[in-house]
Amino acid sequence: MYRGTEKQTQFIEFNLPFGGKLLAINRWIRLSQIIPWHEFEDEYCSNLSKSGQGPPAFSVRMALAALIIKERLGVSDEECTEQITENPYLQYFCGLKEFTTKAPFHSTMFVHFRKRFPADVLARVNEAVVAKAVKSTKKDDDDPAKGAGSEKPNKGKLLMDATCVPADITFPTDLKLLNKAREKSEKIIDTLHQHRGKGHKKPRTYRIKARKAYLSVAKSKRIGGMKLRKALRQQLGFLRRNLSSIEKLSEADQLTILNRRQYRDLLVISELYRQQQCMYDHRNHRINDRIVSISQPHVRPIKRGKAGSDTEFGAKLSVSLVDGYAFVDRTSWDNFNECLDLKGQVEAYKRRFGIYPESVHADRIYRTRDNLTYCKMHHIRLSGPRLGRPPRVTPENAERLKAEAVLARQDEIDRIPIEGKFGQGKRRYGIGRLMTKLASTSETAIAMCFLVMNLEKWLAAIFLRLFFKDLNLLLASKIRTICLQSMTIKIV
Repeated sequence: MYRGTEKQTQFIEFNLPFGGKLLAINRWIRLSQIIPWHEFEDEYCSNLSKSGQGPPAFSVRMALAALIIKERLGVSDEECTEQITENPYLQYFCGLKEFTTKAPFHSTMFVHFRKRFPADVLARVNEAVVAKAVKSTKKDDDDPAKGAGSEKPNKGKLLMDATCVPADITFPTDLKLLNKAREKSEKIIDTLHQHRGKGHKKPRTYRIKARKAYLSVAKSKRIGGMKLRKALRQQLGFLRRNLSSIEKLSEADQLTILNRRQYRDLLVISELYRQQQCMYDHRNHRINDRIVSISQPHVRPIKRGKAGSDTEFGAKLSVSLVDGYAFVDRTSWDNFNECLDLKGQVEAYKRRFGIYPESVHADRIYRTRDNLTYCKMHHIRLSGPRLGRPPRVTPENAERLKAEAVLARQDEIDRIPIEGKFGQGKRRYGIGRLMTKLASTSETAIAMCFLVMNLEKWLAAIFLRLFFKDLNLLLASKIRTICLQSMTIKIV
């Protein structure tokens, strides 16, 4: 059951039992006034239960505000609930009408809030927020969306790049994964055997022997190739025996006695054993859809080739940046070539702003013949040097090549903000390490991070505009005072 969001109380009417009133210039008050809460109530309700039973669901204002507070403060779910309980400004931001010392919701509700705001819904929220921000900061004649049906020259700069968002998993090794899978399979055997009762012989697992064999290799400072291969063979043998025992036990007792987590772990372990056995037999370390975490089987290794982190384990993002506002155009747990997203990102720019960009600033990997042809067809300049062998410098083309080099250097400078946006998200916000465990909630956390960064930029622009407005009023007052003093001196 869901009740529509009521109209928000004005900050001057917010009841504080200990006296006083809220300040209108507070950042949370300003932020609550610029977010279009009611525009996404229908999409929020579509992800709620249709039974109509139970207590009323939390409003879209409460759910979205809680997620924004968590990402903006960079705290855990439990700490965020405590912060909301203690701070009247945060309670006003969540839509409450008066201050209360009781927590408005339990910290476990954050999981449900993330599920009710999928990544695609947050992407539309982000676009609506950016559209409102651009409209408020630009004049009417500068609005590119105005008159979108008519032909207009290209305008604006589109910055694009890709990055990886690491998941919160330990660094995976084949030996460590097999040991973890063996331990989980032993717990499944214990559960199945316990359900059979007395009078049945428990299958052997050799867990003590397997543990000693694993530690003898894992604690070694240097592990040779032959020693590692022998350890892998031993762990594969132990895991094979456990899976065979589970199969025999499941013939007498159905696997339905396992809880949902154990049943999912059994499916993941079976696939992990198949992959590891295949790589062991073929003596290689590559296989499609490789599992690197039993608790998060959706995570894949992403080859980045960066200094210090040649391989990262998490989600890969394709991001575009316009006037400091970021958009997540693609989120994938599998590796992909980001140059294939250029056309979609340019078309998304046209859908958001009504016109094509004047220039696209990206890495050299985006400068394919297909992308260059597409940009030329739409009169878009794609940054970077031309394809092919560099031309020989002659007196006739020296000036032209020098101008192209200067332009290419300027394009590289113009592309720096998107790298800074990645740094801001990884150092200040949550995409430096994803703490969520599910694929859907992780995608929601990523989208929420970029939404909060866009809100921060908009809020900073508002405060900057207010600062200059107050500064102009102060200067005008000073000038008026000086003029009056000079007139008085002349009269005297």
